[in-house]
Amino acid sequence: MIEVKITKDYGTFKLDVDFKSDNEILGLLGASGSGKSLTLKCIAGIEKPDSGRIVLNDRVLFDSAKKINLRPQDRRVGYLFQDYALFPNMTLKENVLVGIRDKLTKAERNEIANNILKDLELADHGDHYPYEVSGGQRQRAALARILVNQPEILLLDEPFSALDEFLRWRIEISLKDIIRKHQLPAILVSHSRDEVYRMCDSISVIKNGKSEEKMKTTDLFDQPKTLAAALISGCKNYSRIEKINENTAQALDWGINLKLRNLADQDIIGIRSHHVKVELQPGENSFKIQDYIEIDDVFETVLIVASPKNQGKFGKIRLSLAKDQWADLKKNKDLYLSLDRDKIILLDS
Repeated sequence: MIEVKITKDYGTFKLDVDFKSDNEILGLLGASGSGKSLTLKCIAGIEKPDSGRIVLNDRVLFDSAKKINLRPQDRRVGYLFQDYALFPNMTLKENVLVGIRDKLTKAERNEIANNILKDLELADHGDHYPYEVSGGQRQRAALARILVNQPEILLLDEPFSALDEFLRWRIEISLKDIIRKHQLPAILVSHSRDEVYRMCDSISVIKNGKSEEKMKTTDLFDQPKTLAAALISGCKNYSRIEKINENTAQALDWGINLKLRNLADQDIIGIRSHHVKVELQPGENSFKIQDYIEIDDVFETVLIVASPKNQGKFGKIRLSLAKDQWADLKKNKDLYLSLDRDKIILLDS
């Protein structure tokens, strides 16, 4: 298990993260510059926090109060950089060999390197240089160099950012298999919601340096609790609300009253584009469509619909429909936008 509770003040930016993770792949999800990579560097010992504690499997890596700050090489943390940081003038096997820190004989070192290269399906490429192999093979070589020292956790700093979409999927699958096979907990830093959804068991959203409560990956996408979490998980439609009674609120940006479930003290609602419907008849939580923009996407039609009030930065509502469905619907004179109360997400700002 890793426990991280640290702060670091840069004046114009302050890092303040607090999370625990145990035998899983944890995703740190946030926009560029939110503090994700900085968090990994603090765990690895590359950056020193101002205050707090970092504990890995009951070993204290950092404790500001007790003035403990282990050297990076003593932390047993594997850090996979964005560019994999392989030495270009060394073969893949030589890159693995320089990663072995234990004092062993040459024969023992060669055996360890050969075994890990074979384990990661690189046995036939050990004599190749990084520029002679594919991006996936370079990544596995970088992992091999990390794994020979039996780290207790793997830190992944946007490892797929430089890859095209097709190669990214293949390498994601390969990397996840390696992590599972070696029973290695990991923390993945990313700004891609699709990436963390496919890779991670749980997620902590980081916004402006501050981490939010860790959630199961499926829970974050099904029921985010904050506007920041909803935004980063891909929700497109929001409105500030003013509570009318226990199950009704006025959507201030849309100018309509909505029936809601489990309304408490939240001040924002959201609904995902694929949960917004177009109907032929008015109903609960609906309004007549008067003005919209139609966008012909690759596999669907996207509508940007003006709400009755259409004010504020959240004034318009976006939805997606199958092309043939929209072709049939648009033939009708009157259409209504419908927001299912069971699909509306209640959020804290």
